[in-house]
Amino acid sequence: MEVKRALATLFLLIIVSVSWALKAESSEYEEDLSLNRTGFPAGFIFGAAGAAYQYEGGAAEGGRGPSIWDTFTHKRPDRIEDHSTGDVAIDSYHRYKEDVAILSEMGLDAYRFSISWTRILPNGSLSGGVNKEGIKYYNNLINDLISHGKKPFVTLFHWDSPQALEDKYGGFLSPNIVYDYLDYVDVCFREFGDRVKHWITFNEPWTFSNGGYAQGLFAPGRCSKYEVGKCNVGDSGREPYIVGHHQLLAHAEAVKLYRQKYKETQKGVIGITLVSHWFVPSRTSRSNDDAARRALDFMFGWFMDPITRGDYPFSMRSLVGIRLPKFTAEQSVMLKGSFDFIGLNYYTANYATAIPLSANLPISYNTDSRANLSGVFNGKPIGPRAASPWLFIYPPGIRHLLIHVKKTYNNPIIFITENGVDEFNNSTLPLQEALKDDYRIDFYHQHLKQLQRAIKEGVNVKGYFAWSLLDNFEWVNGYTVRFGINFVDYKDNLKRYPKKSSIWFQRFLMKH
Repeated sequence: MEVKRALATLFLLIIVSVSWALKAESSEYEEDLSLNRTGFPAGFIFGAAGAAYQYEGGAAEGGRGPSIWDTFTHKRPDRIEDHSTGDVAIDSYHRYKEDVAILSEMGLDAYRFSISWTRILPNGSLSGGVNKEGIKYYNNLINDLISHGKKPFVTLFHWDSPQALEDKYGGFLSPNIVYDYLDYVDVCFREFGDRVKHWITFNEPWTFSNGGYAQGLFAPGRCSKYEVGKCNVGDSGREPYIVGHHQLLAHAEAVKLYRQKYKETQKGVIGITLVSHWFVPSRTSRSNDDAARRALDFMFGWFMDPITRGDYPFSMRSLVGIRLPKFTAEQSVMLKGSFDFIGLNYYTANYATAIPLSANLPISYNTDSRANLSGVFNGKPIGPRAASPWLFIYPPGIRHLLIHVKKTYNNPIIFITENGVDEFNNSTLPLQEALKDDYRIDFYHQHLKQLQRAIKEGVNVKGYFAWSLLDNFEWVNGYTVRFGINFVDYKDNLKRYPKKSSIWFQRFLMKH
């Protein structure tokens, strides 16, 4: 208890000192103080998010087994911008108490984190035994959150599938993964469900399918047979759909298990987190309007339609044809309504331009939607570009997307489970300069205003999580970009410091 108090006191002192250092430059954000939590519904949850491989480190500690991201970063360092790994990441495996204290001092209500599958089942399946050290770590984290009055939102899969199952049967390319995933989540429900009341089965199945199997940029690094030499041999016209199919079935089975075995006694809720850009027709025309709708189907509807209607969107079934797996009648029934809430991640928007059906394109998920997507059209960006080349800042998109979900999918309960922006990691900046992230404050201010509008228009949003609580390992970008609202000093023992946006959030949350 004394250690917790000391950490909390230390972080508060840092906030106070940084606040005074930045005070002279904060007057331009006085208007932001009028935007505060009182403008959101009673009981609305504000939190911040992270993920196991990006945060924890301790890759070879505590009985953890290797994941496909361990293999990917070590065997394909050329695919990571700074050739880094998540072996240490930001060391939350050892510093979780410090991170919970930061969350608490900011006044946030909840922490969204993911469980590392291989920290629970080192070889991915029950045959390798349940790792008691892993259970202990997550019990400690959950208990520490609860002791600070914070709600744990737990993501069961955030892209770090077990390497042992990848070697055994191809991971998510095989239907066998559904059964091993079900055993894994059963352990999690049993061990943590008395305290965890919000479960998320999968984070962004679109990103895992597209990034890992269509583009080959993410683990396990498979992509089109036309790009051999850049990726492992794969087939981007089939594999992304197979992987997405198995994630959907695993999700539905997990929800079924939770509802039948745990929900009545544990009183929790379970959902899935999906990601989507917003899509704007590049020019006003029927064909470009249709292209924007197809783009939404191929990114968001790909997963949202099956869990609400029991099948893939008509556009996907029409354009992908026999390459798109089919659900049995029983699977369709199991999928329909398999969520208590939807997690929604929003970052950016793209222009959509129609590609004629007559165009001769390679067979690939990347071309199937017959929509050319870009953040720039005729030299004009859709919004300011952040550090990541794909991230164009377009605040109205979050409202448009929420209204689309409300109208198209019967207004489900939604949590915004990620929303954020990055900057380049400029290692030459003095610390006090690195903490000044005014553009991030503006990003959150604009997006929260749009979120407020959507709620007033009847969208059923219950919470908002900033990405990310701390700077971290940002997948293929490594440590070259920073998404954190709190700074991690990679040159000085991973010390944490509040950025200007962290102080802004603290003020935003205190005004009630």
